[in-house]
Amino acid sequence: MLKDNPEQKKNRLKDVQSEQDGRNIPLKHVGIKDLRWPLVLRDRQKGEQHTVATVSLAVDLPRDLRGTHMSRFVQCLQKLEIVHPSAMEQVLDDLKESLQADRAFLQLEFPYFIEKKAPVSGLTSLMDLNCVYTMEKGERFSLKVKVRVPIQTLCPCSKEISDFGAHNQRAVASMEIEANEFVWLEELAEIADGGASAPVYGLLKRPDEKFVTEQAYDNPRFVEDAVREIALLLEKDPRITWYKAMVESYESIHNHNAYACVEKGWK
Repeated sequence: MLKDNPEQKKNRLKDVQSEQDGRNIPLKHVGIKDLRWPLVLRDRQKGEQHTVATVSLAVDLPRDLRGTHMSRFVQCLQKLEIVHPSAMEQVLDDLKESLQADRAFLQLEFPYFIEKKAPVSGLTSLMDLNCVYTMEKGERFSLKVKVRVPIQTLCPCSKEISDFGAHNQRAVASMEIEANEFVWLEELAEIADGGASAPVYGLLKRPDEKFVTEQAYDNPRFVEDAVREIALLLEKDPRITWYKAMVESYESIHNHNAYACVEKGWK
């Protein structure tokens, strides 16, 4: 057997991460976070949409290993082209194999833009949604899709007790789902609008503003009402197997926000 010469020994770098650890504590997540990364998403209207995500990747670490190899997370992520459940699952499989882990974790947080048409003028404008994909792979693959959609609420109590007018405000509907088939982000945005007193738009002319204001006045909803309406719409979709929904209202006349939350199967 040939022996390494002194120069080869000098150039060989020690693998410190693979050293044995005697503290006997396994770690649930070890990895990288707050990585900015360009993504290509499926867009229902245009086919594709480019965005930039904030990415977290992690694996579990056995009790007997000191560390993991951080560079391999980026190497595995580089294989992700168009974001799709099967492509994201492949990234997790690559992480498990490359880092000899039992479980792998991936989270993508990104803005996604949809086009909305004003109700009277018909003018279109962009609306940004804050979205999060959270994935994990052990023995099985799990994917949770979360989206935050701006909506409008108008207080039923304020309308009832006032001689004229009622306080209304912008709110946010947050939905997190698990599904057995692909669900468009646009579909979740439509569900949020369906639970609101009225939708929110990026561009409104005066006739549009009149329409939206009166629509909200004719459809007053507490946050409790809005989140229940959203839950009913989520329940109707056979693709959605689990959901958690919350509506938070940025109260216009109170020094606090109001919110209500529901989760499928919690009770």
